[in-house]
Amino acid sequence: MSGARGIVVAIDGPAGAGKSTVARQVAGALGYTLVDTGSLYRASALVAERAGVSMGDQAGVEGTVSAAVARGALRLEAGDAGLTRVLVDGEDPAEALRTPAMSMGASAVAAYPGVREALLEAQRAFGRAGGVVLEGRDIGTVVFPKAELKVFLTASAEERARRRCDELRLRGIDADYAVTLAEVRQRDHQDASREIAPLREADDAVRVDSSNMEPQAVVDAIVALARGRGAV
Repeated sequence: MSGARGIVVAIDGPAGAGKSTVARQVAGALGYTLVDTGSLYRASALVAERAGVSMGDQAGVEGTVSAAVARGALRLEAGDAGLTRVLVDGEDPAEALRTPAMSMGASAVAAYPGVREALLEAQRAFGRAGGVVLEGRDIGTVVFPKAELKVFLTASAEERARRRCDELRLRGIDADYAVTLAEVRQRDHQDASREIAPLREADDAVRVDSSNMEPQAVVDAIVALARGRGAV
């Protein structure tokens, strides 16, 4: 899987474990390209919502997302400083993707085979040359099962709910801890029980529990693992 630019680092784990932040910093430390695959699924939910399609309408969501990908209205694009971004109708909807509604919507649409198939090639295309960090739910089990380094980044549900509340409040959004904890547990259940590409830890993944770790310690641990697997 490795190429001239390095190896593939796959970071999977449950919602709220800090994958996006950690993956971004790991990519920066290694000089790799970051591919935020979770944003692809959030963007898919946004595309469906904007089209007036219910998240529970499998055929409608699959058709809408597949059509958006086919016409280039939903795509990944290389950005600055080794980052990629998701574009919806030519715009970067970053703020819209971070809402609780899009988080739950992403989990719902990710259960649909047609959506996953439409997005699979977009993810693999950015990783074929190596030198990439990808984060999501099934990077090490489905998207890049031969990745040189697979990390399963997790934290307790209680800690993930606390972090989510802090994040929302910093953005001026009122957040109730009990409600957020219930949403975290519901999301975990959805992700682990879906029939298509359920969240699970790859047999050869390295588990990193960040519940009691400082963010920089998590990054340092994963960077060390990557260098031990041949990252340059």
